[in-house]
Amino acid sequence: MLALAAPAHAQAPASGPSLQSLVAQVNIPYETFTLPNGLRVIVHTDRKAPVVAASIWYHIGSKNEPRGKTGFAHLFEHMMFYGSENAPGAFFGRLEEIGATDWNGTTWFDRTNYFQTVPTGALDRILFLESDRMGHLLGAVTQEKLDNQRGVVQNEKRMGENEPGGLVEYAELAALLPEGHPYRHSTIGSMADLNSASLEDVKNWFREHYGPNNAVLVLAGDIDLATAKTKVTKFFGDIPKGPVTTRPAVPIPTLAAPVEKVMKDRVAQTRLSREWTAPGAVDQESNTLDLALDIIGGLGSSRLYDALVRKEAVAVGVSANLQQQENLSFVEINARVKPGVDAALVGKRMDEIIAQFLKDGPTADEVRRAATTALAARVKGLEQVGGFGGKAVALAEGAVYSNDPAEYKRDLQTIASATPASVLAVARKWLGRPVFKLTLEPGERSAADQALAGNDTAAVEAKAVTAPASTTPPATATRQQPAVGQVADLQFPAIERTTLSNGMKVVFAKRTTVPVVRVAVGFDAGNAADDHAKLGTHALMVSMLDEGTTTRSSAQIAEDEERLGATIQASGGMDNTAVSLSALKSNLAPSLDLFADIVRNPAFAPAEVERLRATQMARIAAEMTQPQSIALRMLPPMIYGSQHPYGIPFTGSGTPQGTKAVTRDDLVAFHAKWIRPDNGTIFVVGDTSLAEMKPLLESRFGTWKAAASPKGVKAFAAPTAVTGEKIVLIDKPQSPQSMIIGGEVLPVKGSDDPLALTTANDVIGGSATSRLISNLRETKGWAYYAGTSVQTVKDRMPFMVIAPVQTDKTGPAIAEARKDLTSWLGTSGTTQDEAGRAIRSSVLSLPGSFETGSDLMGALMRIEQFGRPDDYYVKLPARYRAMTPATMDAAARAAINPKVLTWIVVGDAAKVKPQLDTLGIPVEVVGAAPATPATPAAAPVATTPATAPARK
Repeated sequence: MLALAAPAHAQAPASGPSLQSLVAQVNIPYETFTLPNGLRVIVHTDRKAPVVAASIWYHIGSKNEPRGKTGFAHLFEHMMFYGSENAPGAFFGRLEEIGATDWNGTTWFDRTNYFQTVPTGALDRILFLESDRMGHLLGAVTQEKLDNQRGVVQNEKRMGENEPGGLVEYAELAALLPEGHPYRHSTIGSMADLNSASLEDVKNWFREHYGPNNAVLVLAGDIDLATAKTKVTKFFGDIPKGPVTTRPAVPIPTLAAPVEKVMKDRVAQTRLSREWTAPGAVDQESNTLDLALDIIGGLGSSRLYDALVRKEAVAVGVSANLQQQENLSFVEINARVKPGVDAALVGKRMDEIIAQFLKDGPTADEVRRAATTALAARVKGLEQVGGFGGKAVALAEGAVYSNDPAEYKRDLQTIASATPASVLAVARKWLGRPVFKLTLEPGERSAADQALAGNDTAAVEAKAVTAPASTTPPATATRQQPAVGQVADLQFPAIERTTLSNGMKVVFAKRTTVPVVRVAVGFDAGNAADDHAKLGTHALMVSMLDEGTTTRSSAQIAEDEERLGATIQASGGMDNTAVSLSALKSNLAPSLDLFADIVRNPAFAPAEVERLRATQMARIAAEMTQPQSIALRMLPPMIYGSQHPYGIPFTGSGTPQGTKAVTRDDLVAFHAKWIRPDNGTIFVVGDTSLAEMKPLLESRFGTWKAAASPKGVKAFAAPTAVTGEKIVLIDKPQSPQSMIIGGEVLPVKGSDDPLALTTANDVIGGSATSRLISNLRETKGWAYYAGTSVQTVKDRMPFMVIAPVQTDKTGPAIAEARKDLTSWLGTSGTTQDEAGRAIRSSVLSLPGSFETGSDLMGALMRIEQFGRPDDYYVKLPARYRAMTPATMDAAARAAINPKVLTWIVVGDAAKVKPQLDTLGIPVEVVGAAPATPATPAAAPVATTPATAPARK
């Protein structure tokens, strides 16, 4: 008998870059100045695009809130978005009309920040707006605005609590921190405290904490120090200094003894957590501890993942992370128990693995891989000047927390200098203390756990009334809003093309901002290529690609990625399957070796198939506990019909029956049918050239031969379901909120390039100032967000309405949405002002929309997917400017028909159905959604419809 050889690992372990060389690549030059009123300003010049990121951080957060005033910092963040004395009205519209991108505002324990990236010509306008709400706000703060935003915040709170596990944060804070600790209450606050907030309370909160001396302003991008000084002095110089904010003492408590708690909720799998407090961002030990957590459970090669998920198959997922605050961090190590496995056994193994790590410590290779991964992520993140994680954030966070904008350099040096001994010492110090063990298991929420949220339903509902008209006279404007200067049209990089010897097309665009090269191989497949007899085949195949090749195991793939500082991901949209690589330029060749192996040579090892099948089943079960996912699974077969390629779960995960039925042979056949050179295109963006890339790609992909069998074809000719308007109510007891999603199939294809229709959608529900969100959020206060989306897919596109609303307003919210749609499509069409705002926003935001290599990569792939010309984006401004309200209305009226919408409502049927019965629409009630669905469900064109950006 022939002996079976162990799988060959033909390639030697990847050799990574020098850690110090990575540190040297992370550099954000800056200059600073301080105004006489105390405003600190940081300027970073980056001329790659005609945009400037303006990020202002106030050193005030929920830890500063006194007893009885919880939620004030977050509530005031909302208030500051709703007009100032010289700029009345919502801030959102003013941002959109100047083409702002990456904009938002957030509140956390230690800070409140507002950020946006704007065209250079709009910098004066944004500085005026930011300075006006810093120095000229209170005259515009009215009781009416307070009552409205109180309702919005309470709906944001309901939305979070409506998710499975939505009460866990309250239990964690209560267990880990003693009474009176500044971090013990959640940033969202309690309903009772939010209700008790008076207008004078709110105004005093602003007076005490939002002065220029408690803020840092970062300007990053197309600007220099001299210009910044002139402009910032002009707009902020006259604002008086405010009081000094008192900083509370923040001890890092240690539990006297281990604490265990069991919670129940409508979760699909039991989740086990091990939690501690730890040092905050101001302590370098937090960075070393973060490396330890990556090695324990954060990386693809981590101890917990390798043992519990790969080898023992008792968990379907693990994680380990450090949530850093200024003065304190939270350590959380999690495992999601595989259905059918004893949770106590998994918990015992978790504890053993953590204990073994604390006994023996990490290897030198583990420390190096964790450090390389962390440092490479920083290098890749330097492209963006603003947003949630760009250069402005790094500078602001260092200035606010450590009084040093260059604090990021110390952080990186700590990571690069870590050793097994230093990592072990810090891990023992902080993880060797008594632990909080939390078990979240399926079941009904207890009254005690619900009480942790601090909700008083009667008090909240008593407040939920239409706010009276404000009796506060409007403030008299004393400052003139500056005009927007000249804004250059988008300068889209040249697109170059070539073809490999096997016929594979290569599309290239140069981007030299950071020493990174991105490569993606896109295939005409996607969720729409899924086997309807075995829905879930595509998702399982995609998940298997980086879980083992014919020469590398899944563990070896993870380790090689980490050593190289590379990131490889396989993903599927509705029409497209892609495998992407983000590589450091210095490691491009070996990264491409790994990448090509993953694309071309998946092993589909039987043991790995079963492991990933269990993970996918768990994913489906989890989706059936999440309100939005439940709706997105149910809706597509109802509007498209079960035979159309899009008539499948919009989450992309397939069905339980289909996932169970998939065999290894099915996966091999699917790969041969769809993931093949004659069905794919290679895209490259980065710090290289086409001449340099072609031989590298030729040697790795040029020899790839397609299977002899024909490639796949999608059956788009299948008829869609045609029905009248109806409501399907999915009962989800104990829901504090209802998820509403309505949908229909449009007689328009994405390949038609329906620009007028997608722009028109901004008016009704696709922008932060659209009619629907203005009604349900700003006027009624019933929802945290609401909107509509026209999903651009290759064939017939879906139109969707989404509105998570408080339970007692479910029926009225649908009525309002129908009224808004009908009015807009009828006698109250798009106004000149609405059209102008949508057009200006679309044109002015283009330069900021392609700031990063990943943005540019997405554009190249869309050009290819929809058969658009290479100058498509260059010509967009002229096409937008040619639009009129009439052309936008004509496009919308020809496509959207509110009378055929299918409405999915996920909520508490006992409370919701009486409301729905008054609407005159047939209502079908479906029983409570099971954790493991028994009927075919659905997976998205996009899981997040276009709505106003969420805020913490």
